[in-house]
Amino acid sequence: MSTATPWADGRLLSLRPRRPGVLFGRMYEDPGVDLAAFPPPGARVLCIASAGETAAALAAAGHHVTAVDLNPAQLAYARTRLATGGPPETGAAERLLALGRAAAATALPAWRPAALERFLRLDDPAAQARHWHRRLDGPGLRLLLGAALRPAGVLAGGLHPAFRAVLPRRFDSVLRARLARGFARHPNADNPWAWRLLLGRELPGAGPVGAGPVEAGPVGAGRVGREPPGGGPPVRLLHVDVLEHLECSPAATYDAVTLSNVLDGPDPAFARRLRAAVRHAVRPGGVAVLRSIREPGPAGPGAAAEDRCPLWGVVRVVRL
Repeated sequence: MSTATPWADGRLLSLRPRRPGVLFGRMYEDPGVDLAAFPPPGARVLCIASAGETAAALAAAGHHVTAVDLNPAQLAYARTRLATGGPPETGAAERLLALGRAAAATALPAWRPAALERFLRLDDPAAQARHWHRRLDGPGLRLLLGAALRPAGVLAGGLHPAFRAVLPRRFDSVLRARLARGFARHPNADNPWAWRLLLGRELPGAGPVGAGPVEAGPVGAGRVGREPPGGGPPVRLLHVDVLEHLECSPAATYDAVTLSNVLDGPDPAFARRLRAAVRHAVRPGGVAVLRSIREPGPAGPGAAAEDRCPLWGVVRVVRL
């Protein structure tokens, strides 16, 4: 049965490319949240391949990782990074972020790279919060973000319609509040996601994603590859839709799953199928971590404040 997910298009913008490309050259989720919630090392875990970083972190912690992606270009990119530990490339998301940073740096002195680097070297969240409110979050930033991120804004208006529909209506104000929350909670000096978002650079001194064994599997469910001599378990990569993979997997195949953005864009029927598929494929007592850019509903934001990447509105940790 086909799935109604806009991620199958391989694009973030409304313009259709000739072929699917790399959407994410980096990942914007903190695997520390997942590792804190997951079972002890050795668990069977599922994640989205994306840029390969979450899969690498889970494998480095000793888990048996299956990483899936529907976008062949994204999967090939993840395979290369996992196998070689190569530097990040520029994907569609990074190009959009770079446009925003360039506009801010042109219009606002406090948002020029040298000034932002001084801010990012702070390691006291209280000092970071004061700097954010006094120097960075001013009228100029509000004007720029409003022009870009409100429903008719330059950026929001150009997004794929399904993704545009899930942005909070006043995403400019929402994003400023999420950034303020993150800077007031997590030290910038060792926060790679703060450096990525504000400067488009990796944290100084950060190592590569981590070269390691990669097991390329067929479409659909398959066996986890054997452990290579002297190494940890390989990351198994599958070119498959995550919903169909979960539905086709034997019951209780996984001990834990982490799914970011999967529910951002698809219709409610997809969401219902995904919840049922997670209950089927994850063993009783297992864990599911779900991230969404949306504003939280009545259940609240969950662990969103614990994720060092401040973009998320909801990070839900569900014990099945």
